Amino acid sequence: MSLGVTLLVVAWGYLVFAAIDFGSEARGGRGEAWWFLGLASLGAVACLFAGLMLVARILRLLATPPAAPSVGHANDVDTVATSEGYVGRRVR
Repeated sequence: MSLGVTLLVVAWGYLVFAAIDFGSEARGGRGEAWWFLGLASLGAVACLFAGLMLVARILRLLATPPAAPSVGHANDVDTVATSEGYVGRRVR
């Protein structure tokens, strides 16, 4: 996933640079450059959005606590898990 974020950020940077270049050409009188400016801008927005979604997914995976091991305990001890992710032991 981190490789995907890196590639998307590089593609975003390239598309932003291309959009700036196409904007200069469009202001200089090339009418078809407006279409390329629009496409490069939409592509840059899509790359940035996808990259941010991948970053959010990576951060969610890093913040999730590991699952509690299912190890059998003695008869007088139970494993307790709360909704906050805390895993502890309760003695009967």
